[in-house]
Amino acid sequence: MSRSPALRSASSSLVAAGSRGAQRRVVLASLAPAPSLTQGGSARAVPATSVAATGLARPSWATRAFHCSPVALSRDTNWVDKGDMTYKELKPITQAPTGQETIIDVREPDEVQAGMIPSAVNVPLSAFAKAFDKNGGVDFEKDFAFPRPAFDDKVVFYCRSGKRSQQALELARKNGWWNSRNYRGSWLDWVQQEDARKQ
Repeated sequence: MSRSPALRSASSSLVAAGSRGAQRRVVLASLAPAPSLTQGGSARAVPATSVAATGLARPSWATRAFHCSPVALSRDTNWVDKGDMTYKELKPITQAPTGQETIIDVREPDEVQAGMIPSAVNVPLSAFAKAFDKNGGVDFEKDFAFPRPAFDDKVVFYCRSGKRSQQALELARKNGWWNSRNYRGSWLDWVQQEDARKQ
């Protein structure tokens, strides 16, 4: 079988590498795709990429390795694309919290004493920059008594009127919490809507 000069060169360098060639075989085998499911639902192993006696990897390895990369980067933006949170959307979340959304009150502790939206937690705007630093500058759970939301988690910010929570939203998104929304009417709107429901 005749090989191009580039293939002969690659083959000879792998064969000459000795133990390094063995390392390459291990690395290439470890990068093989995970098992996939057949139509019947049983797992079917996808053959691992191997290095033949010539020291050359099968060409399908590169295709498989790079084919699945875009899928890992996809995001479900349906929730965040709705824009500002409304009372009508927030109320059911507070009545039956599932843990899928975190409602964060960014008012200062003395303001929170007047009341909070049910199931909300408090991270004052004055502590927000450190708390939501993407590099994790504080012991979040120790300081705020709940786990810091992951970057992909759904987060709703509110304050008294919606201005500070908008600042919190912008800072959170800048630092990686892309799936965040602002309750524009915030506490004032919440109280007004709750009073209207009671009448």
